[in-house]
Amino acid sequence: MKLDQLIKVLPDAVVDGDLEVDIRKVRSDSRQVEVGDLFVAIKGYQTDGHRFIDQALARGARAVVLENDRRLEGATRIRVPNSRRALATLADRFYGHPSRKLKLVGITGTNGKTTVSHLARKIYESAGISTGLIGTISYHVGSNTLPAIRTTPESIDLHRLLSMMVGSGQKIAVLEVSSHSLALERVHGIRFEVAAFTNISRDHLDFHKSYEDYFAAKRSLFEGLDAASGSRAVINIDDPAAAEIISHTKVPVLTYGFSPEALIRPVHFGLGWQGLDLTLETPAGRFSLQSHLIGRFNIMNILAAVGIALASGIGLEAIREGVEKVQALSGRFEQIDCGQDFRVVVDYAHTPAALETLLLTTRGLPSARIILVFGCGGDRDRGKRPLMGEIASRLADLCFITSDNPRNEDPETIIEDIISGVVKRNYEIAPDRREAIRKALEVAERDDVVVIAGKGHENYQIIGERTVHFDDREVVQELLKGTAHRGPITERVEKY
Repeated sequence: MKLDQLIKVLPDAVVDGDLEVDIRKVRSDSRQVEVGDLFVAIKGYQTDGHRFIDQALARGARAVVLENDRRLEGATRIRVPNSRRALATLADRFYGHPSRKLKLVGITGTNGKTTVSHLARKIYESAGISTGLIGTISYHVGSNTLPAIRTTPESIDLHRLLSMMVGSGQKIAVLEVSSHSLALERVHGIRFEVAAFTNISRDHLDFHKSYEDYFAAKRSLFEGLDAASGSRAVINIDDPAAAEIISHTKVPVLTYGFSPEALIRPVHFGLGWQGLDLTLETPAGRFSLQSHLIGRFNIMNILAAVGIALASGIGLEAIREGVEKVQALSGRFEQIDCGQDFRVVVDYAHTPAALETLLLTTRGLPSARIILVFGCGGDRDRGKRPLMGEIASRLADLCFITSDNPRNEDPETIIEDIISGVVKRNYEIAPDRREAIRKALEVAERDDVVVIAGKGHENYQIIGERTVHFDDREVVQELLKGTAHRGPITERVEKY
């Protein structure tokens, strides 16, 4: 594509240089630049792309989008007031405006995005609509499942994936929309047909610096919805932040929750280790379904997915069929069964609210003791560490406090921060995560539940600057081989 055609979408650009050059690709990572590319220098979380302009030029960039007055030798300079926004706009143009050819569903919130996105995708597929997905665990593009690099990709990668979905004939794209992606404008210019809010609690304060900034990022998804385009919002009315989000939303809203005021709510439900039995009230009528998912929090996830589907005009039968097809997701209250007479649950919970929900859910199911393995990430929000220590010691019977991506911090310092919040002496320190898991499995008795929290689907530990393979699920399976704990587990279903 000729540069002059590409940058027509940047009305505020000030250009110095040749506009007739052919642009092969648009890049924001100087390490990926090849001859003929356009390099967009963006300010990132940890570094500034303007520092790498020379590297991009040395690798063959023909043009550079930047925010300052720096002179370039042998390349066209395109100065813009906001290079991040320019990157999103250029990506959309370069790939032929793929977001205009798909119906886009955006799901945001601290917890639940991944499960809701997979439920929504399965519902759309059950209605006969080919649907792509971009989220924390993986990207589903056409018939391919790709490993996820981040929850919401950088805008150039996002539009490339959307273009691939269009090319494969998919009609809907379901996106997990992270607070980072909203703050960093990765989804700038994308029109969402449906936007859903799951909940909000403390997270990512190492990035956003304050809860108010974090909430503002989440809220911006709904502020950008366009009533004239037929957009809809689906909002968890049980969350304390719901009223403010609704007040900033100019489109029709479908509410969900346990509240009697919710438009989508459970009338009856049964909870057990085998899944959920639900009867739901909705604007389209009352209906019943069963789910393989476990726990009260997954009722909320199902309600959100039902709201998304109804906002898209999907019928109740397809909704029921889609929900009932979804199995437990990787690292989301995932049970590991090696024939032992106690349960093992691996979950991604790594925030105070998520850990509390996880433990309360486990406490609400038939069990003996709850034995918890958890830690907190290094180089991240230190303020949540004592909060998680308090929650763990209050709700678990026994805790093994360990490492979870210590990065460049001393694991023992992180653990000390966690311990500063504990309220009971029901914990043991085990900085080596494998050893912590081994100890938890070793002390478990019949009908206990060993909960391993924090990593979920992740298969790595970040130690210093190294990323090493580590998968909680693999470790559990290895350690349980040859265990003497054998026999049936007590089963019960609680009705409400």
